[in-house]
Amino acid sequence: MRYSQCNYVNKTFSKALRRSVMYVAITAPLACHGVAQAQDAGTLDTIARTKTISIGYREDEVPFAYKATDGTATGYTVELCNDIAEHVRQVLKLDTININYVIATPASRFLLVKSGKIDLECSATTNNAERREQVSFSYPHFITATRFVAKKSSDVKHIKDLAGRTVASTTGTVNIEQLQTMNRANNLNISVMLARQNSDGFSFVENNKATAFVMDGVLLAAHVAFSKSPEDYMVSTETFGPPEPYGILMRKGDEPFRKVVNDALRQVFVSGDINRIYDKWFMSPLPPDGRNFNLPMSPELQAAFRDPQEYLQ
Repeated sequence: MRYSQCNYVNKTFSKALRRSVMYVAITAPLACHGVAQAQDAGTLDTIARTKTISIGYREDEVPFAYKATDGTATGYTVELCNDIAEHVRQVLKLDTININYVIATPASRFLLVKSGKIDLECSATTNNAERREQVSFSYPHFITATRFVAKKSSDVKHIKDLAGRTVASTTGTVNIEQLQTMNRANNLNISVMLARQNSDGFSFVENNKATAFVMDGVLLAAHVAFSKSPEDYMVSTETFGPPEPYGILMRKGDEPFRKVVNDALRQVFVSGDINRIYDKWFMSPLPPDGRNFNLPMSPELQAAFRDPQEYLQ
């Protein structure tokens, strides 16, 4: 309200009305302050009050996060987040902590984190500078690069062989951005087919609707391993970009919660317990049919676990 408007109010309204205006002027900021405090409540405070932590996971990202045959959330990153939940319980000195599992798709995951619908997004999400403008990431828990999968019968072996073909990738991912960049830079004239989920993208190749599916190499290896005929497919050795780490998503700016999450991961990594967890999901038969990735831990990932550091590139 400007000075001239204040004079008008003072000259025009009665004393009683001015008292009402003064009351609103004094109490409204207090009320707004209360709303702001509620909105800015830290994640740890909310968990302490509700004794509940909400974990977002993917339905089809084997072995990181997926829905088991009995409908439960499971996977490598889900197990890490369960360990984080237990650490949070201990830090907050709660007698119990409930875990609320929420399905988070590639398209919805960032919105769910930013809106507070989930406290942790525990799947296979690449950490990069653009995404760190929206959310925070934990220490890296995996490192991979973008590749493509195709049927061996298609005679596609290199990225240049995709020229003029139909290629699928999942919407809302780094992979589709890298595919589009490569497509434009090299004038490949690729027709990009959008997939809602990773399983849809692989299905396009499986059913000959697309020549290739572009995604993180480790996830492509998972789809091949769990397909009806693994011997029919090849995963490219060429990549669409340099290796990048996966991290667990959290709300941006909540440093106390991020510290607790990273402390929990550091404990798992440095103690060596991560070796048992990794072997369980990448070096052992997985239900329901006992497929085994046989994917040894890379030297880069071993180094990341020995000395956990924030990824800021």
